[in-house]
Amino acid sequence: MGNTAKCVSPADGKVYVERPLAGEAEALAALARARKAQGAWRHTPLKERQALLSKAVDAFVAQGPRIAEEISWQMGRPVSQTPGEVRGFEERARHVIAIAPEALKDIAVEPKAGFTRFIRRDPLGVVFVVAPWNYPYLTAVNSVMPALLAGNAVILKHSHQTPLCAERFAEAFAAAGLPKDVFQFLHVGHEVAAQMIGSNNVDFVAFTGSVPGGHAVQAAAALRFIGTGLELGGKDPAYVRADVNLPHAIENVVDGAFFNSGQSCCGIERVYVHAKVYKDFVDGAVALVSKYRLGNPLEKETNLGPMVRASAADFVRGQVRDAVAAGAKPLIDAKLFPANAEGTPYLAPQVLIDVDHSMRVMTEESFGPVVGIMKVNSDDEAIALMNDSEFGLTASIWTTDEAAALAIGDRVETGTWFMNRCDYLDPALAWTGVKDSGRGCTLSSVGFEQLTRPKSFHLRTVL
Repeated sequence: MGNTAKCVSPADGKVYVERPLAGEAEALAALARARKAQGAWRHTPLKERQALLSKAVDAFVAQGPRIAEEISWQMGRPVSQTPGEVRGFEERARHVIAIAPEALKDIAVEPKAGFTRFIRRDPLGVVFVVAPWNYPYLTAVNSVMPALLAGNAVILKHSHQTPLCAERFAEAFAAAGLPKDVFQFLHVGHEVAAQMIGSNNVDFVAFTGSVPGGHAVQAAAALRFIGTGLELGGKDPAYVRADVNLPHAIENVVDGAFFNSGQSCCGIERVYVHAKVYKDFVDGAVALVSKYRLGNPLEKETNLGPMVRASAADFVRGQVRDAVAAGAKPLIDAKLFPANAEGTPYLAPQVLIDVDHSMRVMTEESFGPVVGIMKVNSDDEAIALMNDSEFGLTASIWTTDEAAALAIGDRVETGTWFMNRCDYLDPALAWTGVKDSGRGCTLSSVGFEQLTRPKSFHLRTVL
């Protein structure tokens, strides 16, 4: 790659965007500017911060059609679906702007005669946001907006696959009149990113990406006492109970598994179905998946685009081959998908049965259009299998019994527990994971906590 970042579009295999990479000196200078700008920004009244960021959201949404098409070119999601990311960005941004006064207000303690006491939420300083390509705006907005609202300066490093996303953030903030250097973006390589984290001018790192990437962030921060928020993916399960509304479950579980070509950290990657509805669920899922249209993401009739790159598709092909060799049965005929081709990012979806946890496809993150389905005979069996994973981001249950859903959810090791839905981030709820899905929290009022530090005020009246 050298000193240049190239985005090769999975749509046509051609270079879509090319940008020079910043070196260490340029990156450290940007951090110094951010530190200086944050000193004034932290004292800007919250109402003014809210107003500026609301204008930035307006500017971003005004460019929605352009932004949506760029997402398709950069990472391959169909144009029929990318406008949803713009809508999701707006939903999350406006929600966090609205709740900021309550989330950031001083924390009162019990009255004590002769004293004024409270806890204030102070900004950390400079927040370094490292964002991935799969949901390039939805992942970044989770940290960028609350960090700025809390009075921090932000530097955004986006994936080399989606460099335009960082630039569109900057354009929106500039159009809104955000003070210079409060938000900046940098295109940098891994080595320079690590040097930034190890410098004295980064106070928090918000990282979304792979488990090895999370370990690299931790290693870079190891000699400093700074916080890191890590969202590292998942192997998210669904449990289809015997009392399920079957048509609803089939439609939504399939969508949760194959939307964005399965390239979602909270997408469904394994399904456990009660024996009483197993055959009907599998038949319905296969019928629905067989209707997908794999093709050029720039064509409106496409609802399954290419994976981000050929190597990612080859990884999933390898998982499927290994599973079939070990006894799994594939139910989708790849011939139904003419665009499917070895050595390309275009990969036909696949549904596997006769799978078990000895197979990589049921334990190792796939991040592609494949799902394994296992038959179970009880809630206890389903719970044990759902918990048999190194990950714990989300999990879902499909049932008409809310009491059972709550009881089972208490036993499942996960950050978010869904009933009758999946693959969705509610901005009012905390977004977090357990085990190798990471640590920390974004979204909701709780998401502000890792972007601020408590400062106690203990004032004594002396007459």
